[in-house]
Amino acid sequence: MRRWFAPAAALLGLLAGRAAADSDALWYIISEQCVPDQQQAHSPKPCALVDLAAGYVVLKDRDGNTQFLVMPTARITGIERPAILAPDAPNYWQDAWDARRFVDTRAGRELPRDDISLAINSEYGRTQNQLHIHVDCVRLDVRAALQAHADAIGPQWAPFPVPLAGHDYLAMRLAQPEFGASNPFDLLANGVPGARDDMGRYTLVVVGDPTGFVLLAGRADGLANRGSGEELQDHACAAASP
Repeated sequence: MRRWFAPAAALLGLLAGRAAADSDALWYIISEQCVPDQQQAHSPKPCALVDLAAGYVVLKDRDGNTQFLVMPTARITGIERPAILAPDAPNYWQDAWDARRFVDTRAGRELPRDDISLAINSEYGRTQNQLHIHVDCVRLDVRAALQAHADAIGPQWAPFPVPLAGHDYLAMRLAQPEFGASNPFDLLANGVPGARDDMGRYTLVVVGDPTGFVLLAGRADGLANRGSGEELQDHACAAASP
C-alpha cells in the first residue's frame, strides 16, 4: 500500500524551503510514487524521469525554477554509504550531468557547460536521507572565481586559492567532456588523504567547463561549515537571464 495519496504538487511541497520535517520524504516519493507509477502506468510522475534499468530518477525540486534532483532508486542515504564506492557502483554523476537537459528546458535555452553545476551535500549539510545530487546553475561569482584561477586547478586535488561562498574547497580538473569511468566519489575517496574513511563529512560539487569539469570538495567542520556544497549553486539561475 502506498504511503502517499496526496497530489504530486503536494508531494513536491514537502521540499519547499527545506521545510520537510520528514527526512525520508524523498525516499517515499521515489519508492511509493515515481517507481510504482513507472512500473504500473509507464508514467514517471511526480518525477520528471524514472530510468528503471539504470536505477535512478530525476525529480524537480520545488526550490527554484531550474533545480532538479538526481537520485538512485536503491535505498542509499548519502555520500557516507560504502555502496557509492563499490566497484560496480553506478556513476550517478554522469546521470546528473545528463539531466542538465531538464535545467535547459526550464531555463528556456541550452546553457553553456560552465553555467551548470552538480552538488551533493555532506551528511551534516543535508536535510534528506536519500542520496540526491542537485542539478542547477552555478553562482555567477563562483563561475567567475573558477575562471580567474583556472591556472591553479590541475589534475590532482589542491586547495583552491580563494574561499567560495565563504568556505575553503579543494579543486581538481577532469579534462574530459563526459565522466565515463571517472566517478567523482572515487576521485575524492582515492585522492584526498583520509577521505575514504570520513566520506560523510565531505561535500562534492562539479562545475562544467568548456572541455571538461572542475571538481570541488569541501569538508564539514562544525556549525560554521556544515559541508553544504549546494551553496555554490544559484537556484534563481541568473546565468539564464538575457
